[in-house]
Amino acid sequence: MQFGVLQFFSWSRRVPLETVYERAFDRIAIMDEGGYDAVWLAEHHFNTYSVCPSVTVMGSQVAARTKRMRIGMAVTLAAFYQPLRLAEELAMVDMLSGGRLNWGAGRGFDPREFRAFDVPVEESSERFRECVEIVQAAWRDDRLNFHGKYWQFEDVEVLPKPLQQPSPPVWLAATSPDSIARAASDGYTILVDPHASHVEIGEKRKLYFRLLEEHGHPTGNRTIPTARLISVAETDAEAKDVARAGAQWTVASYAKGMQREGDPVERYVNDVVIHGSPSRVIDEIRRLRDEIGMDYLLAAPLSHESFMLFTEKVLPKLV
Repeated sequence: MQFGVLQFFSWSRRVPLETVYERAFDRIAIMDEGGYDAVWLAEHHFNTYSVCPSVTVMGSQVAARTKRMRIGMAVTLAAFYQPLRLAEELAMVDMLSGGRLNWGAGRGFDPREFRAFDVPVEESSERFRECVEIVQAAWRDDRLNFHGKYWQFEDVEVLPKPLQQPSPPVWLAATSPDSIARAASDGYTILVDPHASHVEIGEKRKLYFRLLEEHGHPTGNRTIPTARLISVAETDAEAKDVARAGAQWTVASYAKGMQREGDPVERYVNDVVIHGSPSRVIDEIRRLRDEIGMDYLLAAPLSHESFMLFTEKVLPKLV
């Protein structure tokens, strides 16, 4: 298995925001020295759930502070971007990091973001896919010529090109059956979200690989980063308390629109968050590897203690 960290920049307003960033950079430095493949940066707007409106700006800062680890975008909300600007900025991160960019792109779902950026929700899926297509063409072609539904470009030399050629690795965020089907039909590899249950993750993986085969795309060498909320403590009971607090924060600040039937907090605690003592978390990760095929855990620790215990006592047993 591979392991990365899905880095949020959650802000409770009890401390200065710059302190949140510095604490995150301290953790990123630890990741760079440890067994992590990558840090993945989560883009969000207008929400204290994670104050990171520009993953390319943040990615450049991470590039300057690290030497080994890859820098993932999880995700750039491509439906909101002018695609040439996005292609340039991502290529800059790849260049400045020495070719360490992992690009994840997503459509977004928060109604506030669509309203604020004046992007009609009903157009977002097509805009997202067209933007991804343009970014890749801008990287690949000496001069870009593109005639789509939302953007038209004639003979544009987009610079710089990424250091990784012909392209940095690309993933599309896919949460619904429709988004999985669209990604599979075009042969893209997918990222899986932190809000689905473990069972749902397994079902999504099966659907994705089946649809890849149906569309004639290769299924080998497909690493699917799977985001999971993580709570690790010295005892199972302590870890469950942290998991519940993290679930309450997630539901209250971000995931209201994702609620299913029943108590949403208990759903996260029972079916979504990986929690427990280090030994229990190791067993659970191995179970998910064996039962649903999880090959890349994108860990989102719910506390600093969770991050440190995962790094020191869980990760060495699994890499």
